[in-house]
Amino acid sequence: MTDILKIVDTATASAYARGGSHLACRPGCTQCCHGVFPISPQDASRLREALAELDHSDHARAQRILGRVADSLTRIAPLFPGDLDTGVLAPDYEDAPLFADEDSIGDSEPCPVLDPTTGTCDLYESRPIVCRTFGPPMRTADGDLATCELCFITATTEEIAAAALDPDIPALDAASNDAFNAAHHLHGETIVALALARGSGLR
Repeated sequence: MTDILKIVDTATASAYARGGSHLACRPGCTQCCHGVFPISPQDASRLREALAELDHSDHARAQRILGRVADSLTRIAPLFPGDLDTGVLAPDYEDAPLFADEDSIGDSEPCPVLDPTTGTCDLYESRPIVCRTFGPPMRTADGDLATCELCFITATTEEIAAAALDPDIPALDAASNDAFNAAHHLHGETIVALALARGSGLR
């Protein structure tokens, strides 16, 4: 797990350096922390380990996270397109209202790791890959450059292209996830709330 994190963080730091003032990302900017999104079993494992460590160093803070996890599951569990016991999303989860409907709670649900008071991530150092790479321009499967709607507002096409994240990152992440899944006999994806609920006694 460590290698992919180093690769991703190095690539993201480079993209941020090239993006400069066009990147609006900062503590308290939480738009990308709202909305239910899939994470890999490797991401889920990293989050659970971080929560366990936090429980030893700051029990109250860890309990606040678990409280938000419980609240989140109360709202979204009835809509979860997959197996609630394992937390694994169904193969066609993207077509389910929780993910496909922009007006559903899934589009506005805050990540349970987000501290609503500080507007920062309580498990920042162990955040999923998608969180680490959000912000800089990234190539889509169609070859387009996608950006956060708050970033690169005044940038030229050339400036956006110059700040693009390393296009090899998605393939490297996929290979890392495949190796992790094979080693631990896992499959599919989950969501943050269910990843943290497993092993915590919430489910």
